[in-house]
Amino acid sequence: MDRAGAFISRGGPGEGVASQKQVTMLRKSKSQNLKSKITGIFLAAGIAGATFMAGTKPATTSPGAITASPSESAGPIHFEDITQKAGINFTHYTGAFGKKFLPETMGPGCAFIDYDNDGYPDILLINGKDFPGHQSRRATPKLYHNNGNGTFTDVTAKAGLDVEIYGMGVAVGDYDNDGWDDIYITGLGESRLFHNEHNGTFKDVTKTAGVNNTGFGASAAWVDYDKDGKLDLFVTNYVKWSEKEDLYCTLDGRHKSYCTPEAYPGDTPRLFHNLGNGRFEDVTEKAGIYDPTSKSLGVAVIDYDMDGWPDIAVSNDTERNKLYRNNHDGTFTEQAVQAGIAFSEDGVARGAMGIDEDDFDHSGYPSLAIGNFSNQMLGLYHNEGNRFFIDIAPSSSVGRASLLSLSFGLFFFDYDLDGLQDMFVANGHIEPDIGRIQQQVTYAELPLVFHDEGHDKFQEAGKQLGFTRRMVARGAAYADIDNDGAPDILITTNGGPAYLFRNVGGSRNNAIRIKTVGTRANRDGIGTQVRVTSGGITNWQTVHSGSSYCSQSELTLTFGLEKATQADSLEITWPSGRLDTLKNLKANATYTIEEGGKLIASKPFRR
Repeated sequence: MDRAGAFISRGGPGEGVASQKQVTMLRKSKSQNLKSKITGIFLAAGIAGATFMAGTKPATTSPGAITASPSESAGPIHFEDITQKAGINFTHYTGAFGKKFLPETMGPGCAFIDYDNDGYPDILLINGKDFPGHQSRRATPKLYHNNGNGTFTDVTAKAGLDVEIYGMGVAVGDYDNDGWDDIYITGLGESRLFHNEHNGTFKDVTKTAGVNNTGFGASAAWVDYDKDGKLDLFVTNYVKWSEKEDLYCTLDGRHKSYCTPEAYPGDTPRLFHNLGNGRFEDVTEKAGIYDPTSKSLGVAVIDYDMDGWPDIAVSNDTERNKLYRNNHDGTFTEQAVQAGIAFSEDGVARGAMGIDEDDFDHSGYPSLAIGNFSNQMLGLYHNEGNRFFIDIAPSSSVGRASLLSLSFGLFFFDYDLDGLQDMFVANGHIEPDIGRIQQQVTYAELPLVFHDEGHDKFQEAGKQLGFTRRMVARGAAYADIDNDGAPDILITTNGGPAYLFRNVGGSRNNAIRIKTVGTRANRDGIGTQVRVTSGGITNWQTVHSGSSYCSQSELTLTFGLEKATQADSLEITWPSGRLDTLKNLKANATYTIEEGGKLIASKPFRR
């Protein structure tokens, strides 16, 4: 019997039932409760007329642009579903034709990518396709261009992305350091690399680059694991599955249900080393990554021991999670058991999907959040600072609120710009009939939003923030789509629409946003650690690809300042080891900073 109570057999229905310097900082006290927090924040005097850096101009308002209305300055913070009026018209296609194949339940992912470098994040939605021999319609990924006024335009065909692939996930990064972000799409039996041609189009270079992954690809991440200035590629694989090897599973002994991963053998993740000439080398075995027992769905790049080298955390479904510690010589040592993230608190491998990293408690070390199967709750692994994690979810509101949810996409973000990292979780079951055997569990589920109250305390606030629609959610990502400084949310659903939610009211607090441009480091600055100090409070984040589930959030970092009017200090530690420091950056602008400490652009928020 598997995790959902399904029996597995190989026959038909009648044949069986089957040690880093401690960061010193002051800690904010959160004496007010969440209700007063999200209903009582008002625009600080002068934000609307904020003074920006010399040499910059206030943003102008274009026709049709989204701007703050009077109600936004007084009502509670909430997320507004703007999918329809933004022009997003997408429905995920699973290719289902009645056979209940496992891959139908898993997609899709999504990404924010500023593919044309106009300063506004565009949207990429991954799609499925028909299974061989069962053609019924044509389906492709969708690329939506951000028009900068709250609307998007479908440019898929124009961009050369109207290609058929049974897609799952996506990772965004500038692998050839030409200043234009490229796209890697994972999928069932094939994955593809699309090079950005600098003219609004993409070219499929998978074959020449040597990065085709023939497994059941899921999440992926760009990472410069050897710090040579070129982005390498880590790709997770789920299980070994094909239509020919599909198994019969049942919940009730009479009807077929979707099989879960216990039914199938695992598969190894893949690591591709960037050779610097447009080609990659598969170094999976040489680097110590090879592990055919893995059933991987999520990947987060995390420097968990703060030694300046990127490590890789991988979430596995019904197999133990993995943590690959970087040995600084092109190889990794798997340390999940020793680090305490391999299993649940009870020593059991869970059904893990999405994953993200962040120093949510300002300890100076990044912790991990991992989404799990229903009745297993989220994992919130606190980094103790000695290469060891403790799962604090079972003793917190995070565990209680997420117990019945089946969690896929998740990420840390500061939705109210108070300087504390909140957490968003996208949920949805894999079995439409799950309610027949587990009455407390539903197929479509509500998203969860955990507001960081400070002092390692979170309070679930999803409904209060407007997430009242149940979804069969999978991918999730965030970006500031309208340049108001507050992060907005993109969600994909299995066999259903994508949803775009605008953050309304989060921009009442002040913030700065940082975009990194590497010179010795990779062009995107992936792996760069950025520390912002304001009013004695220090926050830090890492520029990273991947995380969540099969999805990619924007690479630009957002730092909430609450009511502070400037960042007193900005420290940037590049993968090369170089430290750049800037002082007294005015709030409410996006700053583009080149390695070497050069401020090459500043863009005021539109508020």
